[in-house]
Amino acid sequence: MASAGSRGTLLGLLLLFVLLGAGGRALWLWLDRPIERVSISGDLDYVSASYLREELAPLVQGQSWLSVDLQKLRDRARAIEWLSEVRVSRHWPDALMFELYEQNPVARWNDALLLNSRGIPFRRGEVTVPDDLPDLAGPPGSGPEVLALLDRLQGGLASLNLKVTQLRLEDRGAWRFEIDDGVWVMLGRNQRDSRLARFAAAWQRQLVSQASRIRYIDLRYPNGIVVAWHGETEVAVPQR
Repeated sequence: MASAGSRGTLLGLLLLFVLLGAGGRALWLWLDRPIERVSISGDLDYVSASYLREELAPLVQGQSWLSVDLQKLRDRARAIEWLSEVRVSRHWPDALMFELYEQNPVARWNDALLLNSRGIPFRRGEVTVPDDLPDLAGPPGSGPEVLALLDRLQGGLASLNLKVTQLRLEDRGAWRFEIDDGVWVMLGRNQRDSRLARFAAAWQRQLVSQASRIRYIDLRYPNGIVVAWHGETEVAVPQR
C-alpha cells in the first residue's frame, strides 16, 4: 500500500501537470491570434504587389497565426496566376510573410496562354507582357518540345539575321514556322536538319534579296524547295 507521502507526491505532480497544461493552453490561445498583416517580398517585374495582395487575402481570411497550415497555404498560393514558387513564414506577433517568385514568360502559347522557360503553360490574366514574345502553338503537353525546337531554330538562323516569330506543331506532327513576321516556312515532320540546311543555302544564295515578295517556303521535298510568291504561283528552287 502506498504511503501517505507517496500519495502526496503523486497528487502534487498531477496538479503540476494540470497547471502546466492549462497554462500552455492559455499561452497558445494568447499567441494564436487572428492574422492582421500580410507582407510580400520578391522581384516582381510583371505582377503588381496590390494584385497579389488581393489574391492572397482570401487565403488567410479567418485563419489564425499559429493554427494556419503554412504548407497548405503555400500550395494554394502557388495556384495563383503568375507565381512559380512561394515561401511562407510567420512574423511576430500576427503577420505572415510571403516570398514570391514570378513566372518567367518566354513565349505566347496557343493564343490564350503563356509559356515559361521550362515549357509549362500558364494563364496570362490581365498582366501586360512584352510585345516581342514569339507566338508558339502545339498539342497539350508539347510545350517543352516546341520550346526546344524554337531554341534550335533561333540559334541556327541567327547567322542569317532571321528571327522566328511563330512556331507551330500540328496535331499530326508537322512543323511550320514564321520568320520576321512575314514568311512562313513549312518544315514538315522528318529530316529537319537537312531541310533547314537547304533552306539556309537557298536563303543566302537568292531568297534574301526577295524576302518581301515571298508568301511561304515549302521544304517538304527531297530535292530543293518550293517558294510561293505574293500574287504568283509556286516556283521550285532546285538544290545545288
